[in-house]
Amino acid sequence: MSTLYLLHKPYRMLSQFTDRTGAGGERRATLADVLDVPGIYPAGRLDHDSEGLLLLCDDGELIHRISHPRHKQPKTYRVQVEGNPDETALEALRRGVQLKDGLTRPAKVRRLAASGLTEREPPLDPRRHPVTTWLELTISEGRNRQVRRMTAHVGHPTLRLVRVAIGPWRLDGLAPGEWRCETLHAPTPPPPPPAARRQPRPDGRPDKKKPGGRR
Repeated sequence: MSTLYLLHKPYRMLSQFTDRTGAGGERRATLADVLDVPGIYPAGRLDHDSEGLLLLCDDGELIHRISHPRHKQPKTYRVQVEGNPDETALEALRRGVQLKDGLTRPAKVRRLAASGLTEREPPLDPRRHPVTTWLELTISEGRNRQVRRMTAHVGHPTLRLVRVAIGPWRLDGLAPGEWRCETLHAPTPPPPPPAARRQPRPDGRPDKKKPGGRR
């Protein structure tokens, strides 16, 4: 049995419990500011300027299953991009785009009429970004800043990025800084198959060993 913590990581918060590299000696916000549970660690991470769902756990094996690329947990993001991407740009994201570290896997992409999210603090400046579009992207790999690089590649830089799902776990109902926990029960292993039993001979006498067999 393991306990999984679902946290809505706020904007400009580190995905760790301590800050050792604050510029100019200024302390940055960390997970310790919103979650005071000993012995838990993040399963993956979100960048300092990204928001949304972060999973934490005290079970190292579960953390590995969630975060390791081999298990291909799909991750869904709502992304506010600069401008208004046309269908050609969206189709390129769906097929995969060529980044410096290789071609991305096909992604699920759709345009959103609204984000369904609360306003970020601080909000985007509409004078600097007068035209923006919300997209929802689902990817099955986890390269560094991948979604941001993908949208920039098709000419629409990411302005705001919020992760809303990791596999079956969703952000639903959590405001920035809020969290909830779920108890996961490990599946019960199936019982071992019964040992094969030799059928007795009709006359009740024991079977004779085959000649040439090893003893």
